Amino acid sequence: MPPGSYLKWDQIADGADEGADEDTDTEAVARTLRTPDDARLADLAGPVVRVEVLREFHVHDAQAVLKAARSAGWPLPDDEPEDDDPQDLVDAVMWLGETDREIKGADTVTDACQGMRLRPENGHEVADWSEDPVIADFGPGWRRKAAARQVESAKPSTKEKSPDFAALFEVQPPHCEDPECEDERCRWQLTPRTADVLYTELCVLADQAYDDCEELGDKPVVPDEHEGLWGVFTSLPKLTFTADLRWRRRFARAADDLAGDLERGQWPEPTCTAEELALHLAVRYARDRGDEDHVVGEHGSLPTHRDDYDFEMCAEVFFQDTDVLMLYSARFDGIEDPDDETNQYMGIGDLRAAAWFEPFGNVPARDPHRGFRR
Repeated sequence: MPPGSYLKWDQIADGADEGADEDTDTEAVARTLRTPDDARLADLAGPVVRVEVLREFHVHDAQAVLKAARSAGWPLPDDEPEDDDPQDLVDAVMWLGETDREIKGADTVTDACQGMRLRPENGHEVADWSEDPVIADFGPGWRRKAAARQVESAKPSTKEKSPDFAALFEVQPPHCEDPECEDERCRWQLTPRTADVLYTELCVLADQAYDDCEELGDKPVVPDEHEGLWGVFTSLPKLTFTADLRWRRRFARAADDLAGDLERGQWPEPTCTAEELALHLAVRYARDRGDEDHVVGEHGSLPTHRDDYDFEMCAEVFFQDTDVLMLYSARFDGIEDPDDETNQYMGIGDLRAAAWFEPFGNVPARDPHRGFRR
């Protein structure tokens, strides 16, 4: 209704509570009509979005937290007596954690959020009508995954001796310290140390993908079931979860192909969507490890340079675009289809899993007759 309109009782029908006061707020009544409390997902006309929030707090001063909660109106006066525990630290943190303001006496350890659109055709239902428990899966922690990759990369690789990156990516000392200098030697360089780390990450990525192939073959990825068992394929977009063994072996080879670029002293150049995502993962894993984790073994003998471990710049210069990363967002469900309106508007192209190995038209394609390392 337009602003300033009045709602008559005969228009309300049975949408309002029977015990509503005569001065019921018009906006509240309108909400009741628009979104009934007892509606199922299929009864609601507009899209329904579920937002899942994960927050963890380290309480370093319990009394300060309890005092802050009481100052903010906790507990409510009409709480049941058995629930009114003035020392209930968990309830106090929950009360204060409903807002984004800082909690006095506690530090935020984790603050993560994810969302999805509920679709009746996919069997979704609003929580109050759900037959199954609503379970939010935030996956394993990124620090735990980074630590696991560090241990894995320290193991002997199935590849033989590492290439001589000092010779393959010989760099000149910077011309000066001026960040605006246009001299060739002052431009960003892919240094031996950066190349070595990326090479290691790509080799580990390929090894883990081949291991996944041998372990699980054509089985579909089930995140809740396979987290911690699969080294690679749970980290890919969901549209790849039903890919077959041949597809997965080709993805493993995509990581090997990029490592081969570095072996030949070339920048890693993705030639298809699969290689793009493999390189995105390698750059991200290398960045997550931190500088102090790189200086080990033979790597520590490589020459140093001011551009070492600049993986932010790697992410900027190695890719033509970052369209493939949109596949991780529920906001862009369906964008992989070239017939999708947004896909066509943005000129994205075919990002469906079956097209991931189609060569890009503007870079040289790989030899279609090359084999597999494993």
